[in-house]
Amino acid sequence: MREKAVQLNKKIFKSLSLILVCFFLDRWSKIYIINFFVNNEVNDFYVNSYVNLILIWNKGIAFGLFESENFFYHFISLVIIFIIFFLCYFIIKTKKQIEIICFSIIAGGAIGNLFDRIYYNSVPDFIDLHYKNFHWFTFNVSDICITLGIILLLIFDMIKFNYKNND
Repeated sequence: MREKAVQLNKKIFKSLSLILVCFFLDRWSKIYIINFFVNNEVNDFYVNSYVNLILIWNKGIAFGLFESENFFYHFISLVIIFIIFFLCYFIIKTKKQIEIICFSIIAGGAIGNLFDRIYYNSVPDFIDLHYKNFHWFTFNVSDICITLGIILLLIFDMIKFNYKNND
C-alpha cells in the first residue's frame, strides 16, 4: 500500500512539474510579447518570411474560432475547467508514462489559456505563421502545448495500434 502511495506521489510530482513548466513558459512569453508591443507602440513585428508577431486578443476557443463575449465565452471557460479536471483524473489513473507526459502538457496549456480568460477576459495570441498570402490562425505557447500533447497522444496510439496488429 505504501509503495502505491509513493508511486502516485512521484507521478503527481512529475506531472505537476511538467504542467508548471508549460504554464510558466506560456506566461513568460505572453508577458514579454504584451510588454514588447505596449513599450514599442507597434501592432506587428516582422520576424522572417514565414513568421510575424502580432498581438490579437482572442475571445473564442482555439485559434479564435467561435469568438464571443457573453454567455458563450463563460460557457467555454467552464468547459475548459471540466476538461482540466478530466486531464488530471487521467493523469492519476494512467500507468503509462507517455500518457502522463501528454496529458500534463495538454493540461499545462489549457491552464495557461484559462488563466488568461480569467485575468484578461481574453487570450493573447501572437504567433502568425504564413506563406505568401496564406496565414494560419494566430496562436500562443499554450496552443502549442495543447496541440503537441494531442499529436503525441495520437502518434503513440497509432504506434501501439500498429504494433498490436502486427503480432
